[in-house]
Amino acid sequence: EQWEMVGFFDDNKPIGTQVSHYGKVLGGLNELNALTEPMAIALAIGDPKIRVKIQKGITNPNISFPNLIAPSFRILDSQTFQMGEGNIIQDGCSATCDVTIGSFNVLNGSNVLGHDVIVGDYNVLMPGVRLSGSVEVGSCNLLGVDSVVLQKIKIGSNVTLGAGSVLMTKPKDGGTYIGVPAKKFNYE
Repeated sequence: EQWEMVGFFDDNKPIGTQVSHYGKVLGGLNELNALTEPMAIALAIGDPKIRVKIQKGITNPNISFPNLIAPSFRILDSQTFQMGEGNIIQDGCSATCDVTIGSFNVLNGSNVLGHDVIVGDYNVLMPGVRLSGSVEVGSCNLLGVDSVVLQKIKIGSNVTLGAGSVLMTKPKDGGTYIGVPAKKFNYE
């Protein structure tokens, strides 16, 4: 399907503010929930927790969440590929066989999803992320630029994996992991 950009909804900018060459702010969450005509929207937000909050705050039954998929997205086995709603998949991404993607995820450029990968909901994969075979990614995770998750690793919820990191063991929920191999980082 083709979509036409009509503008933005943003609670932090006044109505009518020109955001970019794509359009102006049409309102915030209140205006979005008050729409009486059908509208398809994309959650173009890179913070998983904010993605959840905004999506859960949209209660208008006239709003739909299409999958926005770059034409270059390659699926090795479309018969075993499954995907929910509201995903944004950027240029150069690929999925092999038996891949499942939940809802409201962002796959930035050049992500690779190996065989039997499961990606839950509200995850953000920055450019160049590699998920090896049988990796499971739960919900609300942020995987940094060029990070790698080795085969059969299961990531739960609210995990941040730093740019360039290689995750070789199961992380604890809510943790930040950096380095090669990735180790838990404690903010002090």
